[in-house]
Formats: sequence, structure tokens, C-alpha cells
Amino acid sequence: MAEGLAQKVCTPCQGGVPPLTPEEAGSYLSQTPGWELKDDGRWLRREFKFANFRGAQDFIDKVGRLAEEQGHHPDLCFGWGYATISLQTHKIGGLHENDFIMAGKIGELADLGARDA
Repeated sequence: MAEGLAQKVCTPCQGGVPPLTPEEAGSYLSQTPGWELKDDGRWLRREFKFANFRGAQDFIDKVGRLAEEQGHHPDLCFGWGYATISLQTHKIGGLHENDFIMAGKIGELADLGARDA
């Protein structure tokens, strides 16, 4: 894990691989500031704050474009002044390195304009 997660590219997950253990997920978590493990380490989640609805929507639009580029799609929830992003590799019912790669990339987008909750 010497290379920064945000500089990696998501690789297609075909399923059949075990999800990360909570301990493995915890080691990746240290590389993704602001994110939290949820549901016994099966989800990765972060909430972002914005000045208004438009700021949240613009951020979600950027995240959506990134998700399409990477072929790895988070669950998105947003409204006036906030956006919550949750990551999980659905094919394996838990976390994979790809989720942390996306978290790192989303974190870089956030550094360009969002405030953490």
C-alpha cells in the first residue's frame, strides 16, 4: 500500500473474493481521512457539508462522473447543504480495496470545495 490510494485505479471485481476483514479495512481506513467504517466493517461512509443545495449537487455530480470513470459506484444521498457517500462492493457484500481507492479519490474532490460534517 505504498502508492497513495487516490492514485490507484479501481479494478473490476467479479465476486468470489472474500471481503476485507475489519482489521484489513482498518489499515486502509488510516489512509482515508474523514471516512468511517459502518455495519461491522462492511460499509465505508463519509458525510460532507456545503453552504447550500447547489454546492451539494455540484459535488455529487463530480462524484458521479468519477464513479463512471472508475466503474465503481457509491451510494449517494444529498440534500440542502449535505452529501453522504457510502461505499461497499455489492458483489462481495463488504469492502474491497476498490472502496478505499474511491474514498481516496472522493476525498481529493472534497478537498477542492467541501467541508466535512
